[in-house]
Amino acid sequence: MEYTPRLRKDYQERVTVAMTEKFGYKNVMQVPKLTKVCLSQGVGKAVSDKKLVDSAVEEMTIITGQKAMATFSKKDISNFKLRKGMPIGAKVTLRGAKMWEFVDRFVAISLPRTRDFRGVEAKGFDGRGNFTLGVKEQIIFPEIDIDKIKNITGMDITFVTTADTNEEAKVLLTELGFPFKK
Repeated sequence: MEYTPRLRKDYQERVTVAMTEKFGYKNVMQVPKLTKVCLSQGVGKAVSDKKLVDSAVEEMTIITGQKAMATFSKKDISNFKLRKGMPIGAKVTLRGAKMWEFVDRFVAISLPRTRDFRGVEAKGFDGRGNFTLGVKEQIIFPEIDIDKIKNITGMDITFVTTADTNEEAKVLLTELGFPFKK
């Protein structure tokens, strides 16, 4: 028997029915889906200290449960003392069961641990049904040990959906448990 994440089962049983009722889809395949979650972290101080990128990759691997990869600069920028090919950040893309597990942990555990949390602003939609959210501190994730952190950095998390409009995407994410501000 294959393992199915809790949130995916909830999506299949409850969310598809709720969205079909709200938007009047004629087929279950019309219901928007969450296809992938992309996490990226830029490390600005990495120009002077290359080990910061290694720690960012390691932290992101711990958070997501999937090996993160370093990102490299594409061109020289003299004002930033940046050369082409220097490591400047980390990224990881989650799909399938790991994506559902990450979203479940993120909504249920990590978001409420954010300092002064009042809900998620709904400004991050791009017009095509994708939602991007910035996290200021990586220590909101329970997998990170605060004592082992050298510096606190933020990251951007993008939730890519098959929704055609921002309204459909917002309803999908709300049904999945995102606490949007009213």
